[in-house]
Amino acid sequence: MSRHPSYGKSSKGGKKRNVLKRFERVNVLRELGRWKDGENTRVTGLPKTPILP
Repeated sequence: MSRHPSYGKSSKGGKKRNVLKRFERVNVLRELGRWKDGENTRVTGLPKTPILP
């Protein structure tokens, strides 16, 4: 049985994702200086961040 062509290639590294996971978003906020480890404890309701290259 063959795979449908809409599933595409099996390599995941080819395309850049446009949605960040929580830990990735916290890392971006750290780089921008908007996240301090001692002060910020909530991981819900994080602000939107630009996707850095």
